[in-house]
Amino acid sequence: MSEQKKSAAHESLFHLTKRTEVNPASAMLIRVIAIVLGMVVCGLTAFLLIEKLHGDPSKIKDFYACFIKGSFASERKLWKFLKNMAILQCISLAVTPAFRMRFWNIGAEGQTLMGVLGCITVAFYFGGRLPEWQLLILMLIAALLYGAVWAVIPALFKAKWNTNETLFTLMMNYVATYVVSYFLVIWVPSGSSTLGKLKYGKLPVLPFGNQYLLIILIVLALTIGLYIYLKYSKQGYEISVVGESMRTAQYSGINVRRVIIRTMVVSGLLCGLTGFLIGSGLDQSVTTESVGGQGFTAIIVSWLANFNPLVMIVTSGLISFLNSGAAQISQDFNVSGALPDVIVGIILFFIIGCEFFIHYKVVFRHASSEKEAVK
Repeated sequence: MSEQKKSAAHESLFHLTKRTEVNPASAMLIRVIAIVLGMVVCGLTAFLLIEKLHGDPSKIKDFYACFIKGSFASERKLWKFLKNMAILQCISLAVTPAFRMRFWNIGAEGQTLMGVLGCITVAFYFGGRLPEWQLLILMLIAALLYGAVWAVIPALFKAKWNTNETLFTLMMNYVATYVVSYFLVIWVPSGSSTLGKLKYGKLPVLPFGNQYLLIILIVLALTIGLYIYLKYSKQGYEISVVGESMRTAQYSGINVRRVIIRTMVVSGLLCGLTGFLIGSGLDQSVTTESVGGQGFTAIIVSWLANFNPLVMIVTSGLISFLNSGAAQISQDFNVSGALPDVIVGIILFFIIGCEFFIHYKVVFRHASSEKEAVK
């Protein structure tokens, strides 16, 4: 048997190749199909659960209706959906500059939590002693500073000693949680570690619209601003070059260390701003769960949008829509509180999985190769 026949005989049944060009229309179709398949699998799961609990499989139609009901059944739910979407969008914007630079910042949860802490620290000690507008300005400055410092620490270690930023930023999340716990112990001598809603430091409500409107408008302006910054500014260009290749960036005369630190400062400032919006615009307090895991969800939102701030409006809206619908299902069907996480997890599994087929294709061994191998 010749060498050519031997290689053909040992050739695998199929292999993976990277697509040289991705058609945007085809990519969008694949994503839509993935979402539909995910919804079908969730429906089958719900069908089995509903039949077991209620004995009425016809209720499956209500399962899908809950997704609409969870976000759009009333004006209050619509505003809540937009608020959740805005906060998730803001954190997603924060991680995007670092991700474009291939600096895997997994610490948005902790950076945002530190922003909330900075905001509430000022409100706790200076509330009632300063005019409200001065208090809000100080709260904003503190939130930005706390978020930026928490982000720049791993950036300095990466730039100087080339540490693993993924592990470093991940560990900083836990440290931030313990720092918040420490302050709560100091502020709440009773031992409950639960700080009530503060009387001062509330973000003003616009004379028109809902109480969440100002937050939504701020995040919308940030989205447009970050898109322009990344696409058209010199610093945005440097971020892209460093992300493509650090060696190429160095040959081009770009100070890679400076770009890493500067970009992480930007990410930290945006996380701090999100913390300010949460602390002054929503909770007026701080707990270890103030961010609620959205710092990790934001990673998925940014990645699905291919690090494009404008596309993130769609992906953050989709994730918020799924979360609201899943929570409504848990409420209406009186099932385990873990069901929303299961439903969202299944759908995200299909969405993330479809990205593989967008960027890669499966090539099967040609029939003629098999015939030649047999000869």
